[in-house]
Amino acid sequence: MSYTSRFRSLSVAAALSAVVIPQLGLAQRRGYSNTNDADGILGCLGSLIVVPIIFVVVNIVLLVWVNKDAKARGMETPVIWMLLVLFTSFIGLIIYLLSRPKGNLASCPRCGHKKLPMLVKCPHCGAAV
Repeated sequence: MSYTSRFRSLSVAAALSAVVIPQLGLAQRRGYSNTNDADGILGCLGSLIVVPIIFVVVNIVLLVWVNKDAKARGMETPVIWMLLVLFTSFIGLIIYLLSRPKGNLASCPRCGHKKLPMLVKCPHCGAAV
């Protein structure tokens, strides 16, 4: 599975969970004359805990992906790109995607890591290709 398809599937999962989980918390049981609002309150509090956790996990996945992708494309400062994405989240990701070197990644014949085919040497093992 490529990095882009992983990112898309995580984004879709995060968006769906951000919409579905609060709705589940607000659902009320019907047919009971003695309904207690505690179920709805607990559901809302649960979504207040789950949504930030999902946000943090998605940001960590983005940081790891940006770091790996920047190294594979031979960029000299992947840490700076990670910091940009860390502090600006999806806006930083869009900036990174627009400014990174374009091209499909290919495997290095020596180490097997992904790299841009136009690079003279592999950014992972340093072998001249």
